Amino acid sequence: MTDLMGVMKKTMMTGIGLALKTKDEVEDWARDLVTRGEVSENEGEKFIDELLKRYDEARENLETRIDKVTQEIVTKAKVASSEEVAALRKEIEELRKENARLSNPGK
Repeated sequence: MTDLMGVMKKTMMTGIGLALKTKDEVEDWARDLVTRGEVSENEGEKFIDELLKRYDEARENLETRIDKVTQEIVTKAKVASSEEVAALRKEIEELRKENARLSNPGK
């Protein structure tokens, strides 16, 4: 992963962290409603379970979208992937060896 891609992912994951904080606050609010008797414990648990399910689905979708957008940006920016850099290094090493062999045919 390129440095640019890593920075972009960290930035986007910070947004997910803020969403997680909000989720925790909503869970606390739901538990508070149960404590105050405004909703039954069963209703509160169902609400929290549904919240967690939707949160997980949204997080997975967001992570997929982040990966896709990040890859598109890296591709458009024409930034080489680590695999491409490794392949180029290998090719350079092979060319150096071939050059050395051709430069010194008697050795």
